[in-house]
Amino acid sequence: MTDDADTDGPDAGDAGDVLDSLFSTIEQRKRDLPEGSYTASLFTHEKGENAVLEKLGEETTELVLAAKDDDHEELLHESADFVYHLLVLLAMNDLSVEDLRDELEARF
Repeated sequence: MTDDADTDGPDAGDAGDVLDSLFSTIEQRKRDLPEGSYTASLFTHEKGENAVLEKLGEETTELVLAAKDDDHEELLHESADFVYHLLVLLAMNDLSVEDLRDELEARF
């Protein structure tokens, strides 16, 4: 995952806080499209949604290889990349972290 330079990380908290903060930043980048923002570039890419879908495929492969190699550090890194791109895809489709939570809760 490529970080936007002006993203402030959340203080120590639970995963929900981190996901909410990240998704809020993604939504802000979608709305404002700041120049130089990797996130904004995904919303304006000439391939459209396919650019994010390709990144998700790439991150999935890297995640699987890290797990296969029993590389815990890389597994966490690639998992974070995957989650980030998944959240971008949700935002592209006007879905939210809350929608994802609702779906997971319905399955629990």
